[in-house]
Amino acid sequence: MRLTKSEALEHWRTLDGQGHQLRPTPIPYKHRGSTYGADGLRIEGSRDFIDCVLARVRDLMQCENSETRLALNYQQVEPREGKATTYAGQWVCYVKVHERGSEAQMANAFVGGLRK
Repeated sequence: MRLTKSEALEHWRTLDGQGHQLRPTPIPYKHRGSTYGADGLRIEGSRDFIDCVLARVRDLMQCENSETRLALNYQQVEPREGKATTYAGQWVCYVKVHERGSEAQMANAFVGGLRK
């Protein structure tokens, strides 16, 4: 299924952000293979543009906790051989949420208990 541009714009207009809590489904611990289609972000362009978008989804930072972690990759785009359209010097940022393993969860619980 695919929304037409007009359908997508109408849907976007109806989103108010109020009452919606950002709850991405974490990628299972020790997952192997593609994560294409999993909850996540890919933001491309200038650092100013990426930073503006990240500031609007700051709620995702709550996923860096004892049960889940953020897989975060923020890097400059390198020119690709034979690709004249690559925007070399621009940036790309990927954000996905992964489950932490039970060992990390127990270690975080232990360290958290020591801090009290």
